Order: sequence, then structure tokens, then C-alpha cells
Amino acid sequence: MGIELTSAEAASSRLGISRPSLYAYVSRGLIRSFTSPHDPRQRLYALDDVEALVARKTRFRRPTVAAATALDWGLPVLETSITQIKDGRLFYRGHDALGWARAATLEDTALLLIGGLPGEAFRLLSRLPRALPAPADGVHAFISNAMRLLSEPVPKEMRIVEVAAILRLMAAAASGADPGLEPLHRHLARAWKAPQAAEAIRRALVLCADHELSSSAFAVRVTASTGASLRNAVIAGLAALGGPYHGGMTERVRAFLEAPDKVPVPNFRHRLYPEGDPRTAAILENVPLLACDGTIFRAIADTAGGTPSVDAALVMLERAYGLPRGAAFSLFAVGRSAGWLAHAIEQRSQARLIRPRARYSVDGEPPSS
Repeated sequence: MGIELTSAEAASSRLGISRPSLYAYVSRGLIRSFTSPHDPRQRLYALDDVEALVARKTRFRRPTVAAATALDWGLPVLETSITQIKDGRLFYRGHDALGWARAATLEDTALLLIGGLPGEAFRLLSRLPRALPAPADGVHAFISNAMRLLSEPVPKEMRIVEVAAILRLMAAAASGADPGLEPLHRHLARAWKAPQAAEAIRRALVLCADHELSSSAFAVRVTASTGASLRNAVIAGLAALGGPYHGGMTERVRAFLEAPDKVPVPNFRHRLYPEGDPRTAAILENVPLLACDGTIFRAIADTAGGTPSVDAALVMLERAYGLPRGAAFSLFAVGRSAGWLAHAIEQRSQARLIRPRARYSVDGEPPSS
């Protein structure tokens, strides 16, 4: 399986807890348990989950350590009403995201995330720039297109109109065309000459819309806290998303799928989902995966102990429908812009500058506590 396992006795001892407490951690999704390959009556426990909880306990006992690690999957640093990840599930303002994605569009999702009424339509449209760029053909082209379009000066408008305009600009950065009143998933499917992919694209956009306080969402909130415009906040998120450890992971996944014998296996697990990323299977539902990708997908799931992250799903979708190279990143960015807008609006409503402190160190050596 590729996961180091330990006994209930060893896990309980390492954590300094009782057996019932260990079982409670398992039921809450904090520790994965597996049937022993040697004795079907015995349960074994993922050692890396146990060690993660030990590290978390240490942070709680030492406030200075907790503060220093808060920006590294540590303690929550701010409150939000937008998205929650709990017990391996994703919720958009209290709605189970997987259930929401069965029928909702990205436009519906954007309105939900910013606190509007679900089902309210984007009927008031801004005029997009006359000269749209060529369709994006990769991560760098998409970022260049989006930053160019988002930097165009436009008159101030009602919030809902501005949100609609930014979503359309992001889609136009991918397609090179004005979506008009067409739902964005259908627009992208048509622009990419893959109408049969429209439903899968819709689900992907919705399930990429937000993911709590991701690196890009935090960049958006920091920018918005300065009083910057929604467009500039989205640009900050876009810059963060392009990094190889965030949305740029799609490029690493594609390289691996194209040459699995030559490219190192990316880290397909997501730390917030002990049993695997639930968005992946939902995105790939009824998608005709390439035979080789299906085989690799199952092998990764077996090795990682759960379904791969959303990055793998987006690349497999791209390859299954023959979408333009880089469409996986475009889907990630267009979808995530809905969440960025919600975070920017929520942060600006708080009228508070995000300005954490740093601990000074000499030559990389932290001072003694």
C-alpha cells in the first residue's frame, strides 16, 4: 500500500491517549485505519497521521511554536463564512460541495460564495475589451492573458456586475473570445471544440471554486486587506496559483502522465483529506479516461491510500477530451476566481489590514524561545 502502519497500542502510546480516544480520532477522520494484511480481525493505523497529531499537540503546548507554524498548515489565522473543510468533506456556505456540483454552474457558485441568492442570474454584463488575446495554450499564456485583461481600466460598477465581469474576463483569457450570456462551462467547451465535455467542465469549475484558505486565497485576502480593488486582488491570487506547488501542479501531473517511467511521481495526496480528495471522483464521473490514465489513477489511489488530488483529475479530464494543452490549469484558475472574489469581498468588509509579525533570526538560526 505504501503507507507505514502501526498498532493501536503503539499509536495510543505515541499520542498519550486511551484506546477509546484513538477510535474517536479515527471516527473524526484524523487518523486512517486499515485491516491488517496478516490478521483480518486486527486494525492498523497510519503512522504519518499519528505523527501529524503529535506535532499538532506540541504546537498547542508551546504558543511561540504555534504562532510560528500557523502559516504552515497550522492553527487557523482568520475566520471565514465562505468554505469549510471538515471530516474529509468540502462545504460552500453550509452546502455540501459535491452535492452542489451536481447541477450548479460556476455563476451560481460565485453568487453563493459572495453571499448572494443561489440561482440569481448574471444578466447585467460589463463590456469586455474589444481586443481579446489569443486563446491560452499553457499556464504562462493564461496568466499573461488574464493579467492583461484584468488590468484594463473600467468604470466602477455594482458589485454583482463587477463579479460577473471578472469571471467572464477569466474565461476569455482561456478561450480568447467573449462568453456573452452563455454559461461559462458551455462557452469553454465550445471554444475548445469539445461540447461533449461541457458537463465535466461544469463540475470541475464548481469544485475548483474555493478551498478554504489556500495559498492563493490568502494572497487575495492580504491584497484585499490593503483596500485594493477586486481585480487586483484576483491578480494576486492568479500569481500565487501559478506556482508549481499550487495550481501549477497540473503541469507536473501532465509531465508524469506523459512519461511515467521518466518523470518522478508527484505528491498526489492532499493533507486536508486523509482518505483522499473527494473532488477528484466527482470531477471524473462519467469521463472516458484514457486507458493508460485509468490504470495509473488506480495505481496511485492504491499507493496513496485514497483518491489523488484535484490536480490529477483536471489533467485526466483534459487528456480524456483532447482539450488544449494547459486547459487543466485554465479550469483551475477560472473556477477558483469565484472563491477569490468571495474572499476579497469578505476581507474588505472587515476593514482590517492583514499584517503578521516575523521573528528575526541571524543566518537562518531562530532565536531561543
